[in-house]
Amino acid sequence: MAKVELKQPVVAEISEAIKDAQSVVLVDYRGLTVEQDTELRKKLRAAGITYKVYKNTMMNFAFKGTDFEALAPYLNGPSAIAISTTDATAPARELANFAKTANKLEIKGGVVEGNAYDAAGIMKIAEIPGREALISRLLGSMQSPIANMARVLKQIAEKDGEAAPAEEAPAAE
Repeated sequence: MAKVELKQPVVAEISEAIKDAQSVVLVDYRGLTVEQDTELRKKLRAAGITYKVYKNTMMNFAFKGTDFEALAPYLNGPSAIAISTTDATAPARELANFAKTANKLEIKGGVVEGNAYDAAGIMKIAEIPGREALISRLLGSMQSPIANMARVLKQIAEKDGEAAPAEEAPAAE
């Protein structure tokens, strides 16, 4: 079998993985211990993120003609790819959190919702809370005015309720 025929399934695998991806982040994993790499993979898997090491040329072929083509300049040296199809900020957030404890992990760059970012941009995106946290904040901010209005109406009703029996008492005598 020719070398090209062996490489085509790998390129197809990468293409399939990034097809519906909301974000892709490239990292340099050199210097990580086996324990650190295992821990990183476990955390990423728990967050629903696909993490895999591919050859740069294979990723470059898969990225051609997609939004992820902007990652081509970062494909030098050993590269691993983190892909999320559900939460756009999850790979950046999880990798940045892990990089705080494992200083050998280096974020190269990434594409989040069609926009390319360098390492500094990915670190900024990592500061954005997760989807669930953002939804809970939104619901909390929507619920707050309603709850405040309900408290005010309750206080008015209680105040009116206290005043009404006092007025009725003399009429009953």
